[in-house]
Amino acid sequence: MDYKSIAKKIIDLKNADLVLRDKLVKSGQLSEGYNEEMKELHNINAKTLNDIIDTIGYPTIDKVGKEANEATWLVIQHSIGQPVFMKKCAELLESAVSENKADPKYLAYLTDRIAVFEDKPQLYGTQFDWDEYGNLSPNLFDHVTKVNERRKAIGLNTLEEQTEIIRKQVKNENQSPPTDFEKRKKEIEEWKKTVGWIK
Repeated sequence: MDYKSIAKKIIDLKNADLVLRDKLVKSGQLSEGYNEEMKELHNINAKTLNDIIDTIGYPTIDKVGKEANEATWLVIQHSIGQPVFMKKCAELLESAVSENKADPKYLAYLTDRIAVFEDKPQLYGTQFDWDEYGNLSPNLFDHVTKVNERRKAIGLNTLEEQTEIIRKQVKNENQSPPTDFEKRKKEIEEWKKTVGWIK
């Protein structure tokens, strides 16, 4: 198996994603709902990665190296219109983490993202969204003390520190909250039903 060329392919998927994100940030389109071009790219990337996973199993550090392993997680994390694929990957990633072949931080981010889409509280507080006051805040989580304990156990900073970092980042990127918070909230709920995250 030519893991080297597979690793390159995965890194290329990640780079295409980041280039498009950068373009959307610069044009001020990132906060305006789920961009069509981005949605299309995320779905194509997910399909390509799914084919790779079906061929070699989860792209662990020992197979594809650290950079492609991280790129794998980013592609999965962004494949938000593919609930079945994301959940399949979460299981595979859990096994990889238990065998020390992937970073537990990636699993934390992925399980939190799935929880948010399924309207469940997140365990690590890694997922953020605009609140009604126009600030980026963590999505629903179970309990701040427990969240911070879990974060510390896998080498993450506190939720309070992370909130500060995230808010600074969006300010630097000139991102602004949605003009109609309630409308956006409704659109997200509709989208979650359409793609199959919730009934």
